[in-house]
Amino acid sequence: MDKLLLIIFIIIRILSNPTANIFQKKLSSSYSSITINFYTYLILSLLCLHNIEAVTTYQYTTEFIILVISCGFLCTTGMVCMIKAINIGELSVLGPINSYKSVIGLIIAFFLLGESPPLQGLLGVCFVVLGSRYIFHEENKKCGLEVLKRKDIQLRFLAMTLTAIEAVLLKKIILLSSVEICFMFWCFTGFFWSLILLISDKKSPVIKNGKNFFFMFVIALCLGLMQYSTNYVFSKTDVGLALSLFQLSSAVTVLFGWKIFKEQNVKMKLLGCAIMTIGSCLILLK
Repeated sequence: MDKLLLIIFIIIRILSNPTANIFQKKLSSSYSSITINFYTYLILSLLCLHNIEAVTTYQYTTEFIILVISCGFLCTTGMVCMIKAINIGELSVLGPINSYKSVIGLIIAFFLLGESPPLQGLLGVCFVVLGSRYIFHEENKKCGLEVLKRKDIQLRFLAMTLTAIEAVLLKKIILLSSVEICFMFWCFTGFFWSLILLISDKKSPVIKNGKNFFFMFVIALCLGLMQYSTNYVFSKTDVGLALSLFQLSSAVTVLFGWKIFKEQNVKMKLLGCAIMTIGSCLILLK
């Protein structure tokens, strides 16, 4: 039963994030990324109020408070950067870039922890870089370092770095508490930081019609399912293994971008996804 539940949550995690990206992209032309992010956490926080007693009666420690506040800041700023990137870029390009998260982890471990990457890890990096060439490929254009000058790519890499650090903190929070407690604090601290960002936002946060509010609710629901399933998978397996499995969402994002937003070169991008996923697995599955 536990294995079946784990598989179900992995599938939910793979599908929920790309689905949220669709509606984030649809709304990003009318609302700022800060506004979309604010309503996401507002709705999730309201849905968590029914079990607020579990949060108010929890025995806090200084370590736990620092982890929760830091995690809330990272997830909030990371999501804002991601929505901005989605607004100006293609889902089928930005989604697969998430495979670079494993490369970033390898680099951080090398410089901060002194861990030397194994041959398998270096081979994985080569696969990720090779696969990205297919993702960034455009007809009659060469793929080079110039793609890193694109604002959507820069924002996506920044979002990925922030959420990579967040994943490590989430694992620690879960170990100190539980999947449910971690999820509720993720919602509440995300709302706190989103509110601070909203105060500095120049665009109006007023929702114009019922359709847009429905889209906001769908985004909140998808990201809530995404985060809860992430927490559950983290509680049952290693972060590295979980992140490698989550890379499968890249292919879903490419297909959504092709079918819904008519993005091109889908075959080339799916090939790049496959290569990058293999590379990510080589790095993470030690």
